[in-house]
Amino acid sequence: MKRSISSLIALAGAAAIALPAVSQSAKKSSSNRSNRAEVGVITIAGTPSERPGPFDWLSGEATPTLRSLVLGIKAAAEDDDLRALVVKLDDAAIGASHVEELRSAFQIAQDAGKKIYVVADSYSTTGLMLAAAADESIVHHGSPVSLPGLYMEQYYLNDMFKWIGAEASFEQVGQYKGADETYTRTEPSAPWEENISQLLDSMYSNIRGSLMDGNGLSSEELDKAMEKAFYTSAETSVELGLLDRTANLGRLEDMLEDDLGDPIRWNTSLIESNAGMTIDPSNPFAMFSMLSKDPSNNPTRPTIAVVHIDGVIMDGDSTEGGLFGSSAVGSRTIRGILKELEDDDDVKGVVIRINSPGGSATASEVIWRAARDVAEDKPVYVSVGSMAASGGYYIAVAGDKIYVNPSSVVGSIGVVGGKVATAGVYDKVHINVVGRGRGPHAALFGSSKPWDEAQRTVVRDMMTETYNLFTSRVTDGRDGIELGKTAEGRLFTGDKALDLNMADEIGSLTDTIEDMAEELDLAKYDVLDYPGPMSLDQLLEQFSGGMVASPIDGVAQVVQKIVGPQAWPVVKQRIDATVMLQNQPVMLLDPAVLVIK
Repeated sequence: MKRSISSLIALAGAAAIALPAVSQSAKKSSSNRSNRAEVGVITIAGTPSERPGPFDWLSGEATPTLRSLVLGIKAAAEDDDLRALVVKLDDAAIGASHVEELRSAFQIAQDAGKKIYVVADSYSTTGLMLAAAADESIVHHGSPVSLPGLYMEQYYLNDMFKWIGAEASFEQVGQYKGADETYTRTEPSAPWEENISQLLDSMYSNIRGSLMDGNGLSSEELDKAMEKAFYTSAETSVELGLLDRTANLGRLEDMLEDDLGDPIRWNTSLIESNAGMTIDPSNPFAMFSMLSKDPSNNPTRPTIAVVHIDGVIMDGDSTEGGLFGSSAVGSRTIRGILKELEDDDDVKGVVIRINSPGGSATASEVIWRAARDVAEDKPVYVSVGSMAASGGYYIAVAGDKIYVNPSSVVGSIGVVGGKVATAGVYDKVHINVVGRGRGPHAALFGSSKPWDEAQRTVVRDMMTETYNLFTSRVTDGRDGIELGKTAEGRLFTGDKALDLNMADEIGSLTDTIEDMAEELDLAKYDVLDYPGPMSLDQLLEQFSGGMVASPIDGVAQVVQKIVGPQAWPVVKQRIDATVMLQNQPVMLLDPAVLVIK
């Protein structure tokens, strides 16, 4: 029933699943295999990571990445013995860009004659959109299905600041930027309302398009379905045309045997795993031997390097965990990696994969320059996952080509800077603060007093210089772009960005890599991810002093449970970015904490 699939976007909760283990029939002797239907199995659990785990080489278990899932589906397409593919959603907290990249791989497998089943114990918006791209979507009897629509919450802190005695001093360049409004207003300004409303309109249109095209529903039929499907049963969701059928997933194998007309032979090896290392317990020197191992990430033959900009962008070195455990992208780390790749003759091209709301203006400029240095000698493509906003887009325009997903959020070309003055807080708790300084602007970022008009002028002049540099990078990298339509903080989904010359192609990370390989005429090549794996001594260093949980860890766990697994990565990045404002005079950051349910 599924064929034509339009642009997708999904930003909703996770699906839970309890599916049967792989049948023992897969273990029967090879003499019975010739009359069996081979069915591939790929499980999506939690949120797919962007790059392999830094210690996969040590554990022997590969961190499931989005690219490994896509390659697994493509492996199914190329397997002549495989008749069908089952994609299980097991507590899958997938987002819009994940769905789109998986959908593209689905189409390749379907074109190769493979029947795709998506099965889950329950479905939310994201799962329903992935299911719409399958040949058969199956849900367990009596399970919940939820399609509430598109909802966004934005938090305004000005009244809270007044209540506790703090005062936000912020400036921004770009009337549509909106990044200061979280701190300085109690409701959105007219330009920000216009900006975010058109973004949500685009997102909602993509949601509806995917569900209508994939399920063969008219606009009126989808409206009727959504009236009931905000939270409904599996059986009702089938009646409404959102899913194909209900089943007892404990008997999934029997159902597939009836569908395919033959007994099933499961193929669970579509996703490659790392070899890893093992410790000999009888060898007292085993740990010392492991310490001496080097988990090298050095290319040994023609290679396409994938450099991940995944998280808030900051000056200095990258970190694996910020205040609440989010990773931060350090300009010094990425600059060093890009320099190594530039000098390595085995590296034939570089793909920069961006999932970032932005961050430090100076760090973004450092990474932009390093990327352009590489581009002098070899191609540099950019692949945008969920977001390349503000500083993330600053880096993106360094690429020779930019690939986006339809639901990728790009733009936010603008600058924000500010501080929160806490003199009123000190008064409430009876703390007397005496500030002293030397120099014309020594008190600019003092904690107690807000900016006066002269200080605001100084800050705004500095921010205007940064904005002018930002826009010059954009116009240099995107020939013919109209800043009057794209700059001043405007946000766009990837499909709209393509029309505005902010990007070149709709495509996944895998598409980006394969297009680069074709341009370079590479028949055989490796793909290596950077930053690469960590050595064991780096692992021990990460654990040093961290054996006792801090109060921050407890707060993080509570917040994570409140906002849910899909929203948590976005929330923790914005918290860390807000903390950075204490030390960063100018930030290239997307507008606010947006939790979309």
